[in-house]
Amino acid sequence: MTKQIRLTTPLSNEDVEKLNIGDKVLLNGVLLTGRDAAHKRLFELIEEGKELPVDIKGQVIYFVGPTPAKPGKPIGSAGPTTSYRMDPYSPKLIELGLKGMIGKGNRSQTVIESMSKFKAVYFGATGGAGALIAKRIKKAEIVAYPDLGPEAIRILEVEDFPVTVINDTRGNDLYQEGIKRYAKE
Repeated sequence: MTKQIRLTTPLSNEDVEKLNIGDKVLLNGVLLTGRDAAHKRLFELIEEGKELPVDIKGQVIYFVGPTPAKPGKPIGSAGPTTSYRMDPYSPKLIELGLKGMIGKGNRSQTVIESMSKFKAVYFGATGGAGALIAKRIKKAEIVAYPDLGPEAIRILEVEDFPVTVINDTRGNDLYQEGIKRYAKE
């Protein structure tokens, strides 16, 4: 039975442990953004033992490269990007306290196992709905790697940002469950 839940970041273990695949979640507070180029840089800093430019503990990273903002708007279209490109970097960020990721598409088994071990979730956002999603973003500010343009790390202030739980802390996968249910019918 799926339910709708409203959460405010930063997230705790308790917040993510109560989530189940298929749950509809409205996120409030702050999200970080980052795609593969930014993730690669974060990963390199971790490997070098250096401090990250943002605190990821309890945070949610949205895999997005938004378009430029129109006058008077905080951000342009902000649809999710395919998540598997972050799979090489996500387990380490999860181990360091990241509690959620937002994107589209499947995650690797290694990422799913990391989410179970360190208590994190993967949310899906609706691809192709970037203009609608952007309406839930109230403020956007580049905080790291401005040279990456759309792929710079931003802090987004969001209000009722709509996502669905794809992978929960128990290793469940909404996409795999959907395939099983469809095969039975």
